[in-house]
Amino acid sequence: MAIKLDAADTWCSKVVRQKANWTCEYSGKTDGRMECCHIYGRRNKSVRWSLDNLVCLSHYQHRYFTENPTEFTAWLETYLGKGHMEMLKEKKNCLMPTTKKLRAEIAKYYRKEFKKMEADPSYTPVSYN
Repeated sequence: MAIKLDAADTWCSKVVRQKANWTCEYSGKTDGRMECCHIYGRRNKSVRWSLDNLVCLSHYQHRYFTENPTEFTAWLETYLGKGHMEMLKEKKNCLMPTTKKLRAEIAKYYRKEFKKMEADPSYTPVSYN
């Protein structure tokens, strides 16, 4: 069953891709479709909209890592560091019940972050959680 995307997902994804300057964080390529890739999948609500859990990858690299999770994990530990990955794992294990109101709040938050990034390219977005 596919997970339904809403405005919170859309705006969070835009922030991730803009933060990476629409560049694949693995290959450095800028051509082609860039995608917001979750380290821990969207079913994990506690990190679904956390910038700590998201990287920008090309469509090709996103699919490759989805099919090769061991390589993805190895790259993440090199790219983000083992400490980051340990912190993220702890964060993933927290419960975060979501409501329509909360998702609307998250969407509004990331929409504002995106607009700050557009206005000031040196601005570093702050994660909702």
